[in-house]
Amino acid sequence: MPAWAQGHSVHRSGSHGRGGPRIPAGFGELSGDVIDLTVGSGHRIVEGRRGPGIAVNGSVPGPLIRLREGQNVRLNVTNNLETDTSVHWHGFLLPFHMDGVPGISFPGIKPGQTFTYEFPIRQSGTYWYHSHSGLQEQSGHYGPMIIDPAGAEPVQFDRDYILLLSDFTVLDPHFIMSRLRTGEGYFNRQLSTWTDQYPMSAEERRMWAEMRMMPTDIMDIGAPTYTFLANGRGPTEGMEYLFRAGERVRLRIINGSAQSFFNVRIPGLPMTIIAADGQNVRPVEVDEFQIGTAEIYDVIVTPGEADAYAIVGESMDRSGMALAMLASRPGARAAVPALRDPPLLTMGDMGMNHGSDGMDHSMMDHGGAAADAAAGEMDHAAMGHSDPAVPADAADGAMAGMAMGGMSMDGMMMRDTTLLPPDVAIGPGIDMVSMAPTDKMGDPGLGLRDVPHRVLNYRMLTALEANHDTREPSRLLELHLTGNMERYMWSFDGRMYSAVSDVPIRFAWNERVRVKLINNTMMAHPIHLHGMFFELVNGESAEHQPRKNVVIVQPGASAQFDLTANEPGDWAFHCHLMYHMHGGMMQTVTVVGPGGGA
Repeated sequence: MPAWAQGHSVHRSGSHGRGGPRIPAGFGELSGDVIDLTVGSGHRIVEGRRGPGIAVNGSVPGPLIRLREGQNVRLNVTNNLETDTSVHWHGFLLPFHMDGVPGISFPGIKPGQTFTYEFPIRQSGTYWYHSHSGLQEQSGHYGPMIIDPAGAEPVQFDRDYILLLSDFTVLDPHFIMSRLRTGEGYFNRQLSTWTDQYPMSAEERRMWAEMRMMPTDIMDIGAPTYTFLANGRGPTEGMEYLFRAGERVRLRIINGSAQSFFNVRIPGLPMTIIAADGQNVRPVEVDEFQIGTAEIYDVIVTPGEADAYAIVGESMDRSGMALAMLASRPGARAAVPALRDPPLLTMGDMGMNHGSDGMDHSMMDHGGAAADAAAGEMDHAAMGHSDPAVPADAADGAMAGMAMGGMSMDGMMMRDTTLLPPDVAIGPGIDMVSMAPTDKMGDPGLGLRDVPHRVLNYRMLTALEANHDTREPSRLLELHLTGNMERYMWSFDGRMYSAVSDVPIRFAWNERVRVKLINNTMMAHPIHLHGMFFELVNGESAEHQPRKNVVIVQPGASAQFDLTANEPGDWAFHCHLMYHMHGGMMQTVTVVGPGGGA
């Protein structure tokens, strides 16, 4: 068995979901105006390893729910667990009390009870659903959704497949959370030592040690704690999609993991991105892309005469991979590439952009979003993004890394909280402050900055259909992503979420706001807003800024989006790394209704 597929024995805790029936991988399909779902527990066996399982309608992933734009749907969810559960319809436009977030939009579903979600379908595209209760996503409580458009599809295809990436562990997720709080490096098998082979000088090692940080801290959890899955199947368990040479195959790729980023490629076969987070974009051809937790990309591929092509979802830390095959006949297999060398964090990932401009111009003027936008566009032009395959953001990161050699740590206050605005809560929950965060919409992601082929970045995305609201934002809302990695505390503006004491972020009805997220941590965060789409400020005109509901904010960097607050109610806003959300990186967004109430 190859190294990337090997199972390892690791510590188990408790009996969460270990009894009951064995839960199979894969999923059926449901459609219609009334759909019945049942949540239950059991156990899963992946690559010969047994772990806890929570299934929807008896499988992991749960069934594909296929609906049509314009219909009304009623989803009856019955809870057969011994604890509360919920279902959040990720990316859906719906009444807030149907959103499925306990403590924010409804009370949850008690054991033995049935809750009915009912709402009109106001959109089309690829989406997914998952639990928002008790770390249940980790154990398998998730599934895919497809909303077929009322009219014609903008892109033609011959076959239509779902690839749902996720992560499996034999451990109880609450045990994982407790160990992360005890020591966030507990599951990191790539810790740097004096005897490893990482390309770092003694001086660089000393500098990282002085900062009490690790350049190998790419993902909190990797293999062998995790086995990475394609539609619930491990890399040797035969996930395949049939094709005929010359056919146009649509792959709807969903990152349904609890805590993992994947770098997706099909060696020998380019991919054309046609949608992001369910929203159509102008087709753009790439050879690889990074997909953060909860992100969705639809791609078109046209296989040639080869017997098979490997679809590789390599974990961002390159400790393992999810694997599926495009096969011209059942059982056909392509060569699987070896895992690449693990990436290392650089000074640029710490918000120390030496060797580049290093200045986030939009921080210079807090007087209005228009000035901020102008500065962002100036940066975009100055960085030379005429060739989107080689973003200057990536070059800046590489330069920052190279500049590290021989550089003194004197004067580098990585915990200088005076750099933060006065409304940020300073306390033990903040252990790092980026010195010079810059907009990195053109950063393809950790590990992909120096590959020789075409890699997607956010600057390459353009909305296919024009945005309805192109008003200039009336105000700028700046939020800092903060954390203490050693204590595994995560927050917005230094405040960890509490459903009881949380003070919501408030938007007026139909207000147009620019939100700027500044990542003061060394980890990439996929930030998700419930109930609404936003438009990434990526250098496109307001009319064609791409619509998404998840944005990756790179380490030590900033990202901006424009939002029209036209969905009244209370909505969750959080990091979609499940253990980060559970560790406090979540807030409530309240949109005041047209009559003045939520």
